[in-house]
Amino acid sequence: MELNELWFVLITVLFAGFFFLEGFDYGVGMLLPFLGKNDTDRRILINTIGPVWDGNEVWMITAGGALFAAFPHVYATLFSGFYMALFLMLMALIVRGVAFEFRSKDDNPVWRHTWDWMIFVGSIVPALLWGVAVANLIKGVPIDENMHYVGTFFDLLSPYTLLGGLAFLLVFLFHGALFLALKVEERLVEPVRQTAVTVGLAAAVAFLGLLALSYIHTDLFNSSLAGTAFWGAALLFVGGYLLAWRCKYGWGFTLSGLSIILTTVAFFAGLFPRFMVSSLNPEWSLTIHNASSSAYTLKIMTIAALTLVPVVLVYQIWTYWIFRKRVTAKGLEY
Repeated sequence: MELNELWFVLITVLFAGFFFLEGFDYGVGMLLPFLGKNDTDRRILINTIGPVWDGNEVWMITAGGALFAAFPHVYATLFSGFYMALFLMLMALIVRGVAFEFRSKDDNPVWRHTWDWMIFVGSIVPALLWGVAVANLIKGVPIDENMHYVGTFFDLLSPYTLLGGLAFLLVFLFHGALFLALKVEERLVEPVRQTAVTVGLAAAVAFLGLLALSYIHTDLFNSSLAGTAFWGAALLFVGGYLLAWRCKYGWGFTLSGLSIILTTVAFFAGLFPRFMVSSLNPEWSLTIHNASSSAYTLKIMTIAALTLVPVVLVYQIWTYWIFRKRVTAKGLEY
């Protein structure tokens, strides 16, 4: 395997890990104003992700950094073409991070209620935009022969890409609800289960719709690996939904997470060896060959990654192990 192929795989792994971890993170944030009937309940919901939400976002930062270093032309074209969408996502994430920190600084109900809704906004916007962005990558965007994006923000919006955004949003909601079912105290589990069942049904419909439109509007299924992964993801998601309906939250969460990982693999496998598909001319697409850094740069990055990534993984696993118990109102810090 060549180094540019290896880094394509590593970036796929980073985004798969990010969507798996940040998926339930976004889901909890979106559910916060609706499942938290009072301040104590909302504090419990926040504390389920309080120790880990910022660590989850490290996966996105690492993926972005790896993309910048390994495939700088992809990074440049992506960030210039998707500038407005990424700007909105960044603003939402900033608001979200500030809300987590500021919410408990004042006992005023209006103050706390306002920041709760900021957490909601900071979760729903990136969840939606990630789906739109990923759908655009596989569908194709206007890129010219000089690797320049020549479209507008509204060229990124189409029935297919908007369905991609909706599917990501609903899947993350379902994933977040299952995470909460594993983390909140017993009295809150039933409302969470009812939410998971309701949202999960809508997510399954949107997911299957995305699968069907991907077959029609993209060449994703030209790759046997991508097609197999996508169908496998759909089956796992339906299985996760049925298990959640039967109150098997642990297995439901596991299958939901695996479906997110397989969906990510399907999209990247469908792209390979491309990173961004040109809708103007397939030969103008950005690939692992015409958009990569030098072999020396990739070699240095590989050595650094093999040295440091295991340390980060061990630390994050240890964090989840330490905070594995259910969050209860007893001893709750405000």
